[in-house]
Amino acid sequence: MGSNGVSVEMIRLAVNGDPAAVEALLSVAQPDIRRYAKRYCISHEDAEDAAQQTLWQLYRRIGALRTAASFPAWLMMIVRRECSRLASHLKHQSLIEESVLAERSDSELRLDIAAAIESLPERFRLVVILRDLQSKTVDEIGQELSLGREAVKSRLHRARILMREYLAD
Repeated sequence: MGSNGVSVEMIRLAVNGDPAAVEALLSVAQPDIRRYAKRYCISHEDAEDAAQQTLWQLYRRIGALRTAASFPAWLMMIVRRECSRLASHLKHQSLIEESVLAERSDSELRLDIAAAIESLPERFRLVVILRDLQSKTVDEIGQELSLGREAVKSRLHRARILMREYLAD
């Protein structure tokens, strides 16, 4: 099927529910999924999120695939949909933020941001403080908190969503 190691037989077994085949398919399809996401998403962060969502969709919906030959196009469609969804959410979110935050003075905004950070669960708060206040890299944060890069990025992404929601209220 391609040089990435995905075979028609692997797809057929995964479609039929073979757990080992599903796991193998997730593993060998991941580089293609990430490449597609980098091509279709606006930002690196969105590409990472889209890749994770696509892997999840692949895991959940592989049984619905009709033919092994359509697998690459099916994956690309999922990635494109996820990138589009993330871009739409980002655009909507930034419009909300602009209107809400524009109404606040600098001192009010500082207090609101501090309260938003304080409202976060500790696992999210630590990542935001290390990244946004102490300007540490994702790798430095991962090393300090004994987390992988993806876990740090995921927590940072979730923390920022929670802060936006807090500030929008």
